[in-house]
Amino acid sequence: MKRTPVLGALALGMSLALLGACSSGGDAEGNDDSTSGGETTITWWHNSNTDPGKGYYEQVAKDFEADNPGVHIEISAMQHEDMVTKLEAAFQSGDTPDIYMERGGGELKDHVAAGITKDISESAKESIDKIGGSVAGWQVDGKTYGLPFSLGVVGFWYNKALWAQAGITEPPATWEDFAADIAKLKTTGASAGFEPISVGAGDKWPAAHYWYYTALRACSESTLQESVKTLDFSDPCFVKAGENLQTILKAEPFNSGFLSTPAQTGATSASGLLATGKVATELQGHWEPGVMQGLTEDGKGLGENTGWFPFPTFPGDKGEATAALGGGDAWAVSNDAPDAAVDFVNYLLSDKVQQGFAEQDMGLPTNPTASQYVKDPALASLLKVRDAAPYVQLYFDTAFGASVGGAMNDEIALLFAGQASPQDIVDATQAAADSEK
Repeated sequence: MKRTPVLGALALGMSLALLGACSSGGDAEGNDDSTSGGETTITWWHNSNTDPGKGYYEQVAKDFEADNPGVHIEISAMQHEDMVTKLEAAFQSGDTPDIYMERGGGELKDHVAAGITKDISESAKESIDKIGGSVAGWQVDGKTYGLPFSLGVVGFWYNKALWAQAGITEPPATWEDFAADIAKLKTTGASAGFEPISVGAGDKWPAAHYWYYTALRACSESTLQESVKTLDFSDPCFVKAGENLQTILKAEPFNSGFLSTPAQTGATSASGLLATGKVATELQGHWEPGVMQGLTEDGKGLGENTGWFPFPTFPGDKGEATAALGGGDAWAVSNDAPDAAVDFVNYLLSDKVQQGFAEQDMGLPTNPTASQYVKDPALASLLKVRDAAPYVQLYFDTAFGASVGGAMNDEIALLFAGQASPQDIVDATQAAADSEK
């Protein structure tokens, strides 16, 4: 995944104001060999593997190299799932890139405890002060370990033209409304050659977002915050979340072969199907416009037909109807990285680079000076959604950490496949949490 004014509490168990290749060069003794003869090589991993993001970051690196003679930035631009897999392997082996994407929450706490991630509290103080409270999600015990460069929310992206073709005049607010819209999309799409909704269940996390959202709607904010602190999932709202998800699945809204569909890789991915008009809707993060641009021949994605609406409510929900699921991505620096790596991360959060990030519709920037440069109208509207939400719930797999979040995602994928129950999700999550205590 790719993921200013004050937003309320981000449910990390803490209050969060808002405004998601090669080694670091350390040898077996932990000595830094990334510099020699006055030359410094910085390894940088990111997931902007299609244009415009890929080309933009290449130019950013060249500009930094030009201003810093002797510094060379070695970039590895990967598809998101490949990057996550390679990062996990790098964390295990100790062969971590100098700069990498960090999502915060329980994952970051694990990395800090393992001595993987550098404390940049002092070396990035100016950047931290500029982007403000959004850094709280990347702090552990009062120290900062990452600079968030994009922070946004998840919702339904849709093709306005296809929805209009189905006779739908406004987005739904409730599940009852959405179910009626899905029926219309099915009827029209059967003859027009599109399906209602795509989901990249083959990569698990896009399917997991559905349960995250039904839990966000079913559970109160206090229940969710407490679950992050205690890893206790005994509240009945968590089972209700699965039951509401089953209601969605019974409507059979998803693309053919959704259980094996990848999230963002190629034209047949969930994002690719939306970008090319093969489906009308997809639940995805704020990075979706930029992803779709990279999956269409003209580089425009859905263009003026891009629409967005929040996840609907269900009867009996205890959560806030306007609460949002989201989070962000931050640049983190490995412990053995050269000082120039921190300099480059500070540069990535500069006014100039964040403005370009916004202009390329790569996400929702955290530098407050850059928000005005977001061009895509649908993406720009998310800034208002983000800032108006009473709170933004961090992705559960990130908030709870890799072990608990992984068990949760696995069981949610089984529910999508009809091989698990709402109670099974809770039981698997609780078992993983208990093993962590």
